[in-house]
Amino acid sequence: MSDTGARQHPASPMVMFWVFSKLALQGFGGVIAIAQRELVERQRWLSTAEFLELLAVSQVLPGPNVVNLSLMLGDRYFGWRGVVASVAGMLLLPMLVVLAAAALYGRWSDLPQVSGALRGMGAVAAGMIIATGLKAIRGLRKNPLGLRISLCYAALTVVLIGALRFPMAAVVIGLGAVTMGHVAWLLKRRTA
Repeated sequence: MSDTGARQHPASPMVMFWVFSKLALQGFGGVIAIAQRELVERQRWLSTAEFLELLAVSQVLPGPNVVNLSLMLGDRYFGWRGVVASVAGMLLLPMLVVLAAAALYGRWSDLPQVSGALRGMGAVAAGMIIATGLKAIRGLRKNPLGLRISLCYAALTVVLIGALRFPMAAVVIGLGAVTMGHVAWLLKRRTA
């Protein structure tokens, strides 16, 4: 679905609770890919650009990204009632599933099928994260830095954290500051 479709408004905090519950129950190892599909493409509560903006803010806040995102979206539509509904949706049912899974894992962890299933879930989660990144590339075309420069910053981040093993916090703060400075310089230059 394109970003040109009309934005929708959630009908109630209870609708937000059920959408975020459904979203959270689908996410094994990562919910961002599912959140993008659900919030942008299905519910149309956000455009791709809005989703990327909220995701960027949620990543620099402490706590799980998608919980931060649900909190901000709940606040946007229903204030504190939306916050409670969306965060409860993200946490309540998944917490019950995790407690049940932990009890079952304690009992059957020695079975080779269980370890194989967990390895498979890891591969699926990695694929979902890659798919979300590829979908997010469309939104980078509207970024003030443009697609090429944004991808260069992304590649630099991968090299610094993945290959050179720099601490993630240092990279987020350092490279984040450089990137924000670059965006500010570009925007100032365009308005001058």
